[in-house]
Amino acid sequence: MFELKKSGDKYHFVLKAANGQVILSSQMYSSKSGAMNGIESVQKNCGDNKCYEKKTAKNGKFHFNVKSTNGQIIGSSQMYAAESGMNNGIESVKKNAPGAKVKEAE
Repeated sequence: MFELKKSGDKYHFVLKAANGQVILSSQMYSSKSGAMNGIESVQKNCGDNKCYEKKTAKNGKFHFNVKSTNGQIIGSSQMYAAESGMNNGIESVKKNAPGAKVKEAE
């Protein structure tokens, strides 16, 4: 499920797996429609491996970004201790995002 949240006058979203764990967090958007466009972009493009940017942090942990077709970062993962965890996170986005419902946080 995608959870759309408002923080002050900005919006962002998270993608949660079936167990409730956050697998992707978006950037901040200036409008609700911008955040909704970000969700639609993740849903549409998450099956394409070219949209994933795998990274290793200075502390040795792994994470990834989901990018739109124009190269802009739409969302980022949590940090993973192992590369296999990061790869499982990517597979989770591919599995959960396409048909995910959008729920607005209270």
